[in-house]
Amino acid sequence: MKKCFGYVRVSTVKQGEGVSLAAQREAIQFFAARNDITITQWFEEKETAAKAGRPVFASMLRLLKRRKVDGVVMHKIDRSARNFADWAKIGDLADAGIDVHFATESLDFRSRGGRLSADIQAVIAADYIRNLRDETIKGITGRLKQGLYPFRAPIGYLDQGRGKPKTPDPVRAPLVRRAFELYASGSHSLHSLREELARNGLRNVRGKSLTKGGVEKVLNNPFYCGIIRIQSTGKTYQGIHEPLITAGLFEAVQNVKSGKAGKKVTRHHHTYRGLFHCGNCGAAMTPERQKGKVYYRCQRRDCPTKCVREETITEAAWRALSRLRITDADLSGFMRAFERWCHSRREETPLKALELRLSQADTRLDRLTDALLDRMIDNEAYLARKEALMLERRRIEEEIKRAGAAADDPLHVRKFLELAKSLADSFISALPEEKRQIVRDAFSNRAVTGKNVALEPADWVVAVQNALTVYFGDPYRPTSRTHPLEQNDQIVALVELSRPGDFESTDFHEDDVHCWEQAA
Repeated sequence: MKKCFGYVRVSTVKQGEGVSLAAQREAIQFFAARNDITITQWFEEKETAAKAGRPVFASMLRLLKRRKVDGVVMHKIDRSARNFADWAKIGDLADAGIDVHFATESLDFRSRGGRLSADIQAVIAADYIRNLRDETIKGITGRLKQGLYPFRAPIGYLDQGRGKPKTPDPVRAPLVRRAFELYASGSHSLHSLREELARNGLRNVRGKSLTKGGVEKVLNNPFYCGIIRIQSTGKTYQGIHEPLITAGLFEAVQNVKSGKAGKKVTRHHHTYRGLFHCGNCGAAMTPERQKGKVYYRCQRRDCPTKCVREETITEAAWRALSRLRITDADLSGFMRAFERWCHSRREETPLKALELRLSQADTRLDRLTDALLDRMIDNEAYLARKEALMLERRRIEEEIKRAGAAADDPLHVRKFLELAKSLADSFISALPEEKRQIVRDAFSNRAVTGKNVALEPADWVVAVQNALTVYFGDPYRPTSRTHPLEQNDQIVALVELSRPGDFESTDFHEDDVHCWEQAA
């Protein structure tokens, strides 16, 4: 009685949960009983045969070459191999005098005719895989061009079935969005961000906390701003799923990761770290703790500026913010003027400029494809430039969406002015990290000269002050004598700043606004 191995295989773990493996075993046992063969050991594998390198199959081949048994019995030819490399190894076994049997094939593998028939069937099996691969790639590419992601949803999204876009996960989507915002703030390294996300409860599909590599993978994925990138090829596609973040926030994160946004993390996380420079020499004011107090010091020995206490900076910031005062009468008067302005320009088309920019971006994408076809650039440069253009196009689409949804909406202007109105009070009661955010966003130039702290208002603060000065100078007049064109310019500036999402373009974030409103 001959001794043989039994080999059974399915392509995936999911298929292994069915009856296929049991059916293969039964067919092999029936074949062995009819041909006086004893199965001494079973080799079971849940791996595709389209590619070489199956570990169980390789282990079985090594034992067969050592003549541990007389041969091997497999269910069918396509269960043994679907690529020519593995099929050649099976042929080498037969050439070495090792019996190769197929339970459902009436083939004499030792005869010339039987070997030829087996070779033909092996070629057909390999061709089937090639055709299946081509059709699969064709289907996947078609889905990608439709803006659909035909693979498992990334963290923060949920699968909705074939032919449907991914949808935000109500539990993990806010945490992923927060991860981008925290890292873009420059106050976290990948390690500290991973710990923060673990404390907040962000988990992967296996229910475990993200690793450092997992966090980096999330931050590198443009899927979250609406662009699909295939990692294996580098190709990008415009997605139709709902983005979790804006293109601007995604690019801000990439700038921080590449070191273009300054130092990401400090040891002690002092409130105003990295925000102030010396007014005399231009060097950074470095924070340090001495006897329980935090001092910001210029490190150049020959500079007359030495140090200033953190409390002094806080007091200077509060005084500067206190100058931005908006009374209820100011707010009501400006809103009336704003509504009159809206009524006077309803026939205008402010979206045309954005639509023109979008058209220009599409033209540049077309020209980029032509440059690739004409071999003016290589594929690597093409893919990098295409992704950059798609991010730019995404930013323009976001601007169009904001402008269309919120154009001339009095609610947003009022909310913006209410925020500015309570900014000084919010600053006093804010947490240290919130104080840092307010100082960074409200002042564009922050310097220390000697013991004096100089704070230059940011553009949006200047716009608010100018707009209110136009309407409410001292003394206040219900009927302004300012030229109508100047009034309109101030309104336009304020409307552009107050539109939703524009806080982000000036380093504002919705979570910060929420924190400030709570603090107030």
